[in-house]
Amino acid sequence: MSSVKPGLGSKIDKIAAKSASERKTRTLWGDALRRLSRNYLAMGALAWILIVIIATVSADLWVPQNFGDPTLIDTQTAAQTRLQPPSSEHPFGTDDMGRDLFGRVIYGARVSLTVGIVATAVAFSVGILIGAMAGFLGKWVDALLMRMTDIILSFPYVLMVVLVMSVLPQEVRGAWSVTAAIAAFSWGAFARLFRSSVLSVKENDYVLAARALGASTGRIIFRHILPNAIAPALVIATMTIGGIILTESALSFLGLGIQAPEISWGRMIDDGRRFLTHQPQLVLYPGLAILSTVLSFMLLGDGVRDALDTKSKD
Repeated sequence: MSSVKPGLGSKIDKIAAKSASERKTRTLWGDALRRLSRNYLAMGALAWILIVIIATVSADLWVPQNFGDPTLIDTQTAAQTRLQPPSSEHPFGTDDMGRDLFGRVIYGARVSLTVGIVATAVAFSVGILIGAMAGFLGKWVDALLMRMTDIILSFPYVLMVVLVMSVLPQEVRGAWSVTAAIAAFSWGAFARLFRSSVLSVKENDYVLAARALGASTGRIIFRHILPNAIAPALVIATMTIGGIILTESALSFLGLGIQAPEISWGRMIDDGRRFLTHQPQLVLYPGLAILSTVLSFMLLGDGVRDALDTKSKD
């Protein structure tokens, strides 16, 4: 005698049909977003990055003072408020010119994040374009573009950026010159990685079918190859943002990056190192800002890598 209750079989059939329907509508990117949302460490890192971005974008609304140009600071006021410890009025204290350190950290994030994100976006765009052309067209185009990429990769990345910035006049050094120098020597890794992805994707059946139907090279690259080969490059791009923020901070600390009156976290550490022994907060807070932001980008990149891994379990 069957032990299945009446109506239970129909319920099981409905659940199975619903599961089958959900599986049919799932996509690679949809599954990746679902897996990423379950990674609480990566989501916490993303939340911190969004908080920093929102704070820097809205800084003019709630941090109204000018923290950049020292000539705009009243000398008498600066003498009375310089090097104050943290308080309710100045949560992080003040620097040697009486400027609120919390506000400077917020405004410094604007420059550091801009350099990191823009330089990564430029290097990413150039890299995937060259990688796509090399991997898809092959033959002499592949050989030419990859030899050019090998030349870029053969240069010590940080040393080349330092060399470029050191030969520029001081009045030219700034956020955009740092961004251009970093992007010029960081696209090679994206090109090499994306070329490998394109070589594995372009032999798939849907690419061969599109080619047989007479689709143009541009349509095949941007409609069929790019969406399916870009995942590894996105992981590297997320982590690269953190690395570029570190590079910009190092350049500014050495005096080769952001120049006054612009503010960046590396510049703030350089300004505060003279008072390290008796006013460590001048270095501590911008250093913690660099640490937390770079770590967040690394954790987010690690989470994106796990989310895009099709072999991972749901």
